[in-house]
Amino acid sequence: MFWTGLVPSGSELRRALFKLGLATALASGLATVPALAKPPAAVEQAVALARLPAEAQTMHQLILGGGPFPYAKDGSVFGNFERRLPPRPRGQYREYTVTTPGARNRGARRIVCGGLPPTRPETCFYTDDHYASFRRIEP
Repeated sequence: MFWTGLVPSGSELRRALFKLGLATALASGLATVPALAKPPAAVEQAVALARLPAEAQTMHQLILGGGPFPYAKDGSVFGNFERRLPPRPRGQYREYTVTTPGARNRGARRIVCGGLPPTRPETCFYTDDHYASFRRIEP
């Protein structure tokens, strides 16, 4: 807080009083700061493999067969940092690109599989919105 003289300006005084009031309310228990909650898992209902785009079905077959994969990042560890999938130890989730026709880059579609070894995943998830939501794949 910067005061130009011995008496604070009106806006500085209001800020100081607000901070003092907030600190007093927190100390007395009249106000609380909400804890940061984990975002809920964003796994929507399951989807049958046969209902996914043909490119996703092909990628699922490549995953089970161990490749070859079209992109260098395919098979890399998916961190699940947003906690949208059920919790797993680091390294359990792997991500794979589902080709998007007409896209100039990898696009937004992915399959993320969990379980070891990667060619025998316990479960796989499909996203077409770059990890904002997932659907569990049912073979």
